[in-house]
Amino acid sequence: MMNVWVCTATYNEDANVRVLIPEVFSVVPEAQLVVVDDASPDGTGQRVDEMARRNPRIHPIHRPGRLGYASAHRQAMGYVLDHGGEAVVTMDADLSHSPAHVPELLRALEGADVAIGSRYVSGAGTRNWPWNRRLLSRTANALARLGLGLKVRDCTSGFRAYRGTVLRGLRLERFRSEGYCFLEELLLACHLAGAKMAEVPITFAERRAGRSKMSLGVIAEGGAMLAKLSCYRVFARDRTSRRLLRDNP
Repeated sequence: MMNVWVCTATYNEDANVRVLIPEVFSVVPEAQLVVVDDASPDGTGQRVDEMARRNPRIHPIHRPGRLGYASAHRQAMGYVLDHGGEAVVTMDADLSHSPAHVPELLRALEGADVAIGSRYVSGAGTRNWPWNRRLLSRTANALARLGLGLKVRDCTSGFRAYRGTVLRGLRLERFRSEGYCFLEELLLACHLAGAKMAEVPITFAERRAGRSKMSLGVIAEGGAMLAKLSCYRVFARDRTSRRLLRDNP
């Protein structure tokens, strides 16, 4: 049995973490849970602290303000690796990722280094998603596969499981993405490291409560970063490998 850690980042997710955290422990009771909160005005951080007092497997990390998706996950992963994590699961806190799929992702790690909760393989899908979000997601995935040379169908899914050995081989502190493009940069680094990837079909549902963090600014930032990563991969592959991988000094 691997030492399993689940990571999520929150900003104004109080209504959702009340449901998410018990659901995570109902399916993986042996897991440790890291919650990185960016000073949510709605009291999410205080809610997590309250739950952590009753369950020592919950590890809250409080930050002074909105520092971003990428840095939150880098910090969570660093914390997990420092504490000996062998399997690291990342998921959104808005209940769009069902904890019921976590055991499937962990089983997939038996034959892979990275397991992706995929919306775009047989048996998967989305629920209550408007057409424009579906179009945006499929376009981003097509561009990521083309520009980064990735073979997986869902490059932008944030619902994943990683072997700790793979993450320890990456220079997470040198990643350049600050937004959701962190997900593609992380997959690129795993690909350059020779990691074996598997996709597990999931049903992605629109958030149950609260407001989406997606905006035109976030989309533009992600598109620009993906273009840069694609250029680095094509024209400076060796330099990119040295930046992202620890075994490339």
